[in-house]
Amino acid sequence: MLRLIAFFSYFVGFLIYSIPTLSKMKKIDPTVPAAKRDAIIHKIPQRWSSTIMKITGSKIIVEGKENLPDGPVVIVCNHVGDFDIPVLLSSIDKPFGFISKIEVSKVPVLSDWMRVMNCVFLDRADRRQAIKTIKAAIETVKSGHSLVLFPEGTRSKGGPIGEFKTGGFRIAMDGQVPIVPIAIIGTADVFEKNNYLVRPATITLKIAKPIDSHLVEQMSIKDLAEETKQVILAHLPK
Repeated sequence: MLRLIAFFSYFVGFLIYSIPTLSKMKKIDPTVPAAKRDAIIHKIPQRWSSTIMKITGSKIIVEGKENLPDGPVVIVCNHVGDFDIPVLLSSIDKPFGFISKIEVSKVPVLSDWMRVMNCVFLDRADRRQAIKTIKAAIETVKSGHSLVLFPEGTRSKGGPIGEFKTGGFRIAMDGQVPIVPIAIIGTADVFEKNNYLVRPATITLKIAKPIDSHLVEQMSIKDLAEETKQVILAHLPK
């Protein structure tokens, strides 16, 4: 219970404390190259996430950092638990935004930080809005920014990996960027498996070799989704 209280206290406190910095991030000259701009912004959410993971007492193991290429990519992960994003932010030096459910766009300050990070908000219940979101995400990667995609669309909570929805793979195909599959193991042990109390866990990120952009373009979207899923499955415990 104490870790849970500490987590929420830090979560809210840091967001309030970060408001002046957020204002500065919004004013970064738009002509600054995407990679440089993202590196500046990434330092804040990375620090925030690193402290959050220290509060949980968890150990994070990262394998395959050398497989992260330069330039924009679409990072595709299995979605295990609520701590997936803090783990990725704290452990991967490559800046990224991510696709989030539309409800999060209503959370003050947090949603503003997410927009600065180039996150996009998806309403799965509204097909027209979802198509617009995917188009916006394609433009985001074309502009030089990386995105994280959870194609299962919901957390497995430590259970079997779910079906990969194909829509998000259009971002890599039309954006002409590589896909980097990452297998996430153990985040549900922090929260979901503990009656929603925060406890220490050992978490592993396994970064697979990228699926090159020219291969992405040559595959059907269904085959691309299945290929990416199989790569992630190959890096998960049997």
